[in-house]
Amino acid sequence: MRAEMATFISVPLKKSSEVDLVKPLSKFVTATYPAGEDQVEYLRSVEELNKLRKSALGRPLDKHESSLEILLRYYDQLCAVEPKFPFSENQLCLTFTWKDAFDKGSLFGGSVKLALASLGYEKTCVLFNGAALASQIASEQNLDSDEGLKAAAKYYQLASGAFGHIKDTVLSALNREPTMDISPETVGTLSLIMLAQAQEVFFLKATSDKMKDAIIAKLANQAADFYGDAFKQCQYKENLPKYFYFQEVLPVLAAKHCIMQANAELHQSILAKQKKRFGEEIARLQHAAELVKTVASRYDEYVSVKDLSDKINRALTAAKKDNDFIYHDRVPEVKDLEHIGKAALVKSTAIAPPLSQKFTDLFEKMVPMAVQQSMSIYSQRKAETVNRLVGTMREATNLCNGVLASLNLPAALEDLSGDSVPQSILEKARAIVQQGGLQSIEQLIRDLPELLTRNREILDESLKMLDNEETTDSELRTKFNQRWNRTPSGDLYKPLRAEGGNFRSVLDKAVQADQVVRERYNTHCEMIALLCKPEAELTAAIPSANPAKTLQGSEVVNVLRSQLAQLDEVKKEREGLEAEIKAVTFDMTSCFLSALAQDGALNEEQLSLSQLDQSYGAYNQRVQASLRSQEELLGRVQTSHQEFSSLKQSNSEANDREEVLKKLASAHDSYVEISNNLREGTKFYNDLTEILLKFQNKCSDIVFARKTERDELLKELQQNIAKEPSAPSFNVPAYQSAPAPAPAGPTAAPRTVFQPEVKPQPPARPPPPSFTPQAAAPGNPPPNVPVPGNPPPMAPPSQAQGPPYPTYQGYPGYYQMGMGYNPFAGYNQYNIPYMPYQAAPGQAGYPVPPPNQQQPYTYPQQPPQQQPYYPQQ
Repeated sequence: MRAEMATFISVPLKKSSEVDLVKPLSKFVTATYPAGEDQVEYLRSVEELNKLRKSALGRPLDKHESSLEILLRYYDQLCAVEPKFPFSENQLCLTFTWKDAFDKGSLFGGSVKLALASLGYEKTCVLFNGAALASQIASEQNLDSDEGLKAAAKYYQLASGAFGHIKDTVLSALNREPTMDISPETVGTLSLIMLAQAQEVFFLKATSDKMKDAIIAKLANQAADFYGDAFKQCQYKENLPKYFYFQEVLPVLAAKHCIMQANAELHQSILAKQKKRFGEEIARLQHAAELVKTVASRYDEYVSVKDLSDKINRALTAAKKDNDFIYHDRVPEVKDLEHIGKAALVKSTAIAPPLSQKFTDLFEKMVPMAVQQSMSIYSQRKAETVNRLVGTMREATNLCNGVLASLNLPAALEDLSGDSVPQSILEKARAIVQQGGLQSIEQLIRDLPELLTRNREILDESLKMLDNEETTDSELRTKFNQRWNRTPSGDLYKPLRAEGGNFRSVLDKAVQADQVVRERYNTHCEMIALLCKPEAELTAAIPSANPAKTLQGSEVVNVLRSQLAQLDEVKKEREGLEAEIKAVTFDMTSCFLSALAQDGALNEEQLSLSQLDQSYGAYNQRVQASLRSQEELLGRVQTSHQEFSSLKQSNSEANDREEVLKKLASAHDSYVEISNNLREGTKFYNDLTEILLKFQNKCSDIVFARKTERDELLKELQQNIAKEPSAPSFNVPAYQSAPAPAPAGPTAAPRTVFQPEVKPQPPARPPPPSFTPQAAAPGNPPPNVPVPGNPPPMAPPSQAQGPPYPTYQGYPGYYQMGMGYNPFAGYNQYNIPYMPYQAAPGQAGYPVPPPNQQQPYTYPQQPPQQQPYYPQQ
């Protein structure tokens, strides 16, 4: 930060390292969205976003509105894109690195910087740069023109609002300690400074517009108040005064506080004169003169007040002259004067994106992650509903087939001759052969273990990557302790491990299901093989029985055939109903988007259940009706079959034949079910492979990001360790560093940490000064007084006191610190920037004791070993 034109303060921009947005974002887009026009458009938008970041952060920016527009547009785009991508350490991991705007580090360590995998951190830093650039643009305005004044006020208020927004949001956005430049105390102070400068601009405009003095006085007094608040905030925050930037800013704030107060008094004095209060006029002008005198004496190198001082002094001279000769009004004390009012015309600009003009979201068509997640859960709920309805119907059909097979229907009705293969069995046999017979099932069974093994290997490899990185992280955390200040890998990987555990559980259940299918196949494979044989072999394998031709024209046979036809009709209706249920679609995306826009949040469960009930309620009723119809028909079939069986001639041959026919019918049903199960299992494993590959990519990406972060942190730690002193500071024995004996004579004047400017030496040396014990220099102890281990610090030189005004640390010439100097102490022990001494006007000189108290110099006796001796420089 620097004081522009020696009057207005602007803020330096932060610098960012380059980040490749294209690769990770494109990877997410291709993994999440199917190939098509939308995916192509999103990939193009990713490229545009990357270009926008380079334009906003990858080059020096001019102090112009067009540059600010680019920065704000990038900030708006970050806000728009944040809810549409899963930016986090354990999902879409992008690490952003930014340098501290104020802390430039040391000669060896480089600038202080922070790298975080947080989009909130990127947003915060971009907004900081927007505020900083706005302050620079404002300070470049021509304040002699009306347009320049308006622009400056606008940009200072924008900067104040942006810094204030960072103050309120930075801790929640980062979830860790920020760098000092974006810490709440720093940006809070900057926000106050910008607001004070905006108020000053309004004061300048009011002056330029020749508004009433009463109004101008209130504007100036409010500006003084704002500058005073900013000064206190800046001075009393323990970390700010150590920055060289704030050491430059403090005196500007102090001077502005006095100048605005002086302007307020000047314009209020004019008001007093108009009201014939000549004593008050003089009192206010005297106070204003004292204020500008304080500024001239202390802060002349930062702010020039010559014109204002001349104006005040001319008015004061004239007022005194008139009062002395004409009015003779009593001049009151400053403390008895009526307080000047205040009028705040400025307000920090509210930060509510979009901040840029005519902003359009690059990812306008992409739905937010909240909607995507709700859609994912809705899809699961929909799939469960469909599977439940379809599964219920399939179970009912299997139950029906099983009951008919146990009754040997319809084969028993077709087998009245007792020696030919029933037509229904022949149709079943042909159906099995057309589907590939035994070879088809055996091939599917052989493929399953291979698919299972592939999935297990992908899952094991993914979790192994996490294990290895977590082990390395734990080892480094043990080695560096608190210095290893990043999120533990164990905490970060919990969601991924939970996901991996879920996949392992799914695989274990799939293995059990595979075993059930295999056992069922083993049970029926013999009969399935028989159905695959030619008709002649099939006929020979089925026992023949005595003909039952007497039943061919009976009523019960006709009733059974009618009932079986009705059951077939029910099963066909189910097939159509299943197709209808699977074809149901509804655009829940629009529903979720409208709810999100209206309420700002989504109640996915309520919306989903309501829509599913609306979409599938009628189908559920039809499924239940189908089940009731089947149950009624099966009851009637069983009754009719009992009557049919009682009419049939029963013998052992007929029973054997019926048993074989039952097994063949059951084998066909099992073949169909086993084939469906195996095909579903194969599809399941193939689909799971794709999901596991995505999971593996996710693990690989986060491990790579963690490795990059780890390397950065290790590099930073190594630099910090290299800068640390290799051994603690120690005291040097007195005999090694005692000064050589000097000839008897005058003692040199004491040295101080502030060196006055070197001036030409006078031709003759003045009489040597000597010191009283109270003013003795640290290197010249009086007789019989032991040398202290560390002399007490000298009091700072007294200052000429002006109007009530808080003092502050770090101003050249007033820094308080001990006078003892130890060359063996740690490098840069006090962390104080070098500042040449400048004597302020009115400051007391060095104390000079009377010459008759001079003490002769003696060589110091060898002191005890435990008492340290600090050699004088």
